[in-house]
Amino acid sequence: MTCELQLPEFLSRAIISPPMLAQEFWELKSKCHKMGIVPHVVALNVLLSCNRHWIAREYVWIVVSYMTYDIYVMYLCHWHKTQDKGPADRKYSWESLRSFLQKERLMVTHHLFILLILTPVAVHLRGERGDFFVGCIFTAELSTPFVSLGKTLMQLKMQDSLLHKINGILILVTFFLCRILLFPYMYWAYGRQMNMSIYKVPFHIPLHCNVANAFLIAPQMYWFALICRKAMRLYSSSPAPDRTR
Repeated sequence: MTCELQLPEFLSRAIISPPMLAQEFWELKSKCHKMGIVPHVVALNVLLSCNRHWIAREYVWIVVSYMTYDIYVMYLCHWHKTQDKGPADRKYSWESLRSFLQKERLMVTHHLFILLILTPVAVHLRGERGDFFVGCIFTAELSTPFVSLGKTLMQLKMQDSLLHKINGILILVTFFLCRILLFPYMYWAYGRQMNMSIYKVPFHIPLHCNVANAFLIAPQMYWFALICRKAMRLYSSSPAPDRTR
């Protein structure tokens, strides 16, 4: 079934069933409104600039707003999902919050690390240095639009479509390049600037830089492993039979 046939069905179910509208609205909002394109455009402006770029500092506040918003939307999405499984806790209760933190602890930890640790560093503590590396970090969001599209296609029951499989390849490529390979690239770029081997860079830069990079890449490695496992299931499984014929 094509997207043109499924989208009206989704809209009709949402109009008829307000609870369904609430759940799917928040799920799609949390996945499709992620800032994937804008940070990459900002990153290109910073990386192509030979000198300091004001947006490398000022755009951090937009990232702060987004991260805060994303945590809240993830919580609402989790609460709506629990409603489908039976009697749910009150929307704003300790039990509901604890359930959310248990399920999304890695993502919440990732967001809080950016908010509480990297934001002060990027805005205040780094001084006049590091615009290039801030721009590199912004490129990590290039994979997000494809991840969002994948979630949307699953909402529309298009897991077996060609578009979903092509999008899966784009997720693998962009996630690996912009969230995994990005970190050794930054070490290589620093080594090239300082005329040293990439293997010597970790011993030349401050320890807290290595620690911060380790905290950032660790969840990326975990998520990339999950993406690879999902891709193996997607491309090794045969398409579901068409039951409408």
